[in-house]
Amino acid sequence: MYYSKEDEILIDKAWQDLLNSCKTICKGEDDWNLIKRAFFLAKEAHQGVRRRSGEPYLLHPIAVAKIVIEEIGLGVKSVVAALLHDVVEDTDCTVEDIERIFGHKIASMVDGLTKMSGVFNADTSAQAEYFRKVLLTLSDDVRVILIKIADRLHNMRTLGYMPKDKQIKITGETIHLFAPLAYRLGLFPIKSELEDLCMKYRFPEEYNEIQHKIEDTEPERQQYINKFCAPIRAILDKNGIEYEISGRVKSIYSIWSKMQRKQIPFEEIYDLFAIRIVFKALPFPSEKTQCWQIYSSITDIYAPKPDRLRDWISMPKANGYEALHSTVMGTDGIWVEVQIRTQRMEEIADHGFAAHWKYKHATLSQNEDAFDNWLSKIREALSGTTENAVEFLDNFKLSLYTSEITVFTPKGEQRKLPFGATALDFAYDIHTKIGNKAIGAKINHKIEPVTKQINSGDQIEIITADNAKPKAEWLDVVISTKAKQAISNFLKREREDNIQHGINIFEEKLSQFDIALSGSVLRKVMQAYGCRNKDELYSKIGAGIINLDNIEKIIKSSSSSKILKFWKLWRVSKEDNDEKGNRDITAIEANNEDFIIASCCNPLPGDSVAGFKDPTTGKIFVHKASCNELNRLASLFGKNIIKDQIKWSQHKAVSYLSTIELRGIDRMGLLLDISRVISDDFSINIREVSLRSHDGIFEGNLSIYVQDTDSLNALMDKFRQIKGMESVKRGTENRY
Repeated sequence: MYYSKEDEILIDKAWQDLLNSCKTICKGEDDWNLIKRAFFLAKEAHQGVRRRSGEPYLLHPIAVAKIVIEEIGLGVKSVVAALLHDVVEDTDCTVEDIERIFGHKIASMVDGLTKMSGVFNADTSAQAEYFRKVLLTLSDDVRVILIKIADRLHNMRTLGYMPKDKQIKITGETIHLFAPLAYRLGLFPIKSELEDLCMKYRFPEEYNEIQHKIEDTEPERQQYINKFCAPIRAILDKNGIEYEISGRVKSIYSIWSKMQRKQIPFEEIYDLFAIRIVFKALPFPSEKTQCWQIYSSITDIYAPKPDRLRDWISMPKANGYEALHSTVMGTDGIWVEVQIRTQRMEEIADHGFAAHWKYKHATLSQNEDAFDNWLSKIREALSGTTENAVEFLDNFKLSLYTSEITVFTPKGEQRKLPFGATALDFAYDIHTKIGNKAIGAKINHKIEPVTKQINSGDQIEIITADNAKPKAEWLDVVISTKAKQAISNFLKREREDNIQHGINIFEEKLSQFDIALSGSVLRKVMQAYGCRNKDELYSKIGAGIINLDNIEKIIKSSSSSKILKFWKLWRVSKEDNDEKGNRDITAIEANNEDFIIASCCNPLPGDSVAGFKDPTTGKIFVHKASCNELNRLASLFGKNIIKDQIKWSQHKAVSYLSTIELRGIDRMGLLLDISRVISDDFSINIREVSLRSHDGIFEGNLSIYVQDTDSLNALMDKFRQIKGMESVKRGTENRY
């Protein structure tokens, strides 16, 4: 099967467009010939194949190659790999064939880009295993990941032709991994577009609504930007600076995220746009000095907001981003963000990794190796072994954090860690052995527990002891990938040692009493000591947590323990029923129908929901459609997401737990007014009330049982009418 004449016209047009883009990277005839050979091999391999849209499949690798050049800034080998990235997967062509024609390096890149398949563990998601194998290519060549991001970007641009279930899976993967990865590699424009496209297909109504509002307010906004920029232009012209100044509107996704996070309408988003100044730096003085001079000129015109100054020139972000951000008070009382950067900084902000290497030796920045250091850490994290690909992917996701702090060693060396890191994260960042032996820390010369959260600018010294070792509860304290992986590896090794030691002790103890090891013996002992399985029993025996001195008595008498267990179960059930009222009925009905309300987002009737079918139990967990945890699950177990089939029942009057966050001006009788709204007007059951007052401001949380979102919204409207109430919103949840 061959392409038609119309197809050939489309392919030739796209090919000529790509050749035009290649003019910036081809330095000689050899480069041109390499790209042409790749194109003709791809054309032959994909001959007659079509995408779901009906267009020739060859247009896809051509489009990916163009993104690689124009939007990422990679070179000839990357373009060749992009053209060939699906050849091995979809045709009879092998990696060996690629190596014979194009050499080892390009063959290696194509091999890394080829989708993986094989036999996976029962508890492992195929998607997670695929991600794992692709991400491991970071150890060899980061360009493979950049081309994979370009591939995902073009697939997202053409996602409308895919069926709905595929859209959910692909957007889940994209928002969970590819968008953060693009950000971490410095590709901010691509990251923003990926997020917008995810929202377009997951929440089309909200996307279109915000898009229309942005378009409707464009003339008014442009008029204000021109007015705001006029005096800045005048002073920059006066100082002889060569520059470009523009107003950039926030992405639709970032606007929507802020609306969701703060629960405010579009009209209350005050920082809808930012002013960007990109100037041509002079050889002298330094770029940093020139940026501050422009900042000084602007603050002579507009008053700055001191707490909104962001100096990413002295300390660039870990993805290489450099700029000076300031928020100033413009005309008509409107706060405006102003971004100041050089042309070099602008290219790094757009092209990330590729531009970083282009300018690596052209700058004397003290942070020129920050990107290299991050890649080294990623390679170290990826080199760790784990049986569970889902766990691997979650840990890798932690390395894509977007908020960072900078701390210092006792000798003044800078270390970048994720926001919220503890002294223990710092210890593991220095070395795994130091983390494993840590018992405390000196933070700014003051002794603190090793679990203490650290802040940007802190100077930290770790105190160690030879007999110290990691604890299981540390996993709930640390947030960095390296720390979590090191602690998990240590505990796993220790657990394996304890299990073997426990087996030896257990068998020796049984032999003392001449008791034969059997399944019934194990069950009795596990039941007596409250162990869920034999590994837990052996581990606790080996660790000295369980003493087997009374094992003979336990094995020979078991009836009393059964009666005690039954009594405990009856008592717990009775207490739960007394405390929760009709909530028990809801739980029983949900379990009987294999539907479970997800605790991460607590959806209510009326919320848009989707289900996740647990591959182990078969039960369906119902999440809000905007739940971040659902999105994570969609990226790992795309086939297990159920959307259109999940509907709220209209027949059962049951209650669902929800939380309301309150904030306002404190006064006498406030709690009484809140209680009266709940009890008198709505007869809604309260589970928990927490109110705090400080400096005349009160903040509080109400945990209540309601029947649906209409009941909850009506209750919140009543709260808003209370005197002094400033903010009433639904409790914070994991959002998409």
